[in-house]
Amino acid sequence: MEQSRVRSWFRMGASAIFAAALGLGAYLGYLQLSGNFHKVIDGELYRSAQPGAADIETYAKTYGIRTIVNLRGEDDKAGWYAEEVSAAKRLGLTHLDFRMSASRQLSEAEADRLVTMMRDAPKPILIHCRSGSDRTGLAAGLYSSEIAGMSEEIAERQLSLYFGHIGIPVISSAYAMDRTWERLEHHSWRDRIALLTTDIDL
Repeated sequence: MEQSRVRSWFRMGASAIFAAALGLGAYLGYLQLSGNFHKVIDGELYRSAQPGAADIETYAKTYGIRTIVNLRGEDDKAGWYAEEVSAAKRLGLTHLDFRMSASRQLSEAEADRLVTMMRDAPKPILIHCRSGSDRTGLAAGLYSSEIAGMSEEIAERQLSLYFGHIGIPVISSAYAMDRTWERLEHHSWRDRIALLTTDIDL
């Protein structure tokens, strides 16, 4: 009787795990099919997966996008890159490249360059990587914290499952984005600039 109850619990647990995994897979699939487009700050910053030419035109007309920040880096041999650059040029948008890898942490210097790029770019900005989940999440978090002045708690929500980001140590290579955020959130871009300015004044 006891063994039967244990087997029943095991089957229910396995079914629940399977249903959760199926639901998660369906949600992640939906994000990619929908372009994983989201507003970060209305009229200022938006995020997405890799956009096609039609997507770029739609985002520009609907949200007034003036700058695209491509976090995949320049790739003249790739069709997606040529399409993106061509669409940006045709629509009169500023196009900026910043190469990142979801499996490698950003250094403080790299993070500073990215923050400066986003700070100085004409707004509104669309930032994207391939899936719009990991690299884009870190960039959106840095913008929210370092440029928009949001709290760390709110800013780090940009790196969440809601956007398709799975930051689990060992299991997910994209955990490098979480590690970068944890390292940088205690040494903000504004604080580093203030220290540099103080050193110059002295």
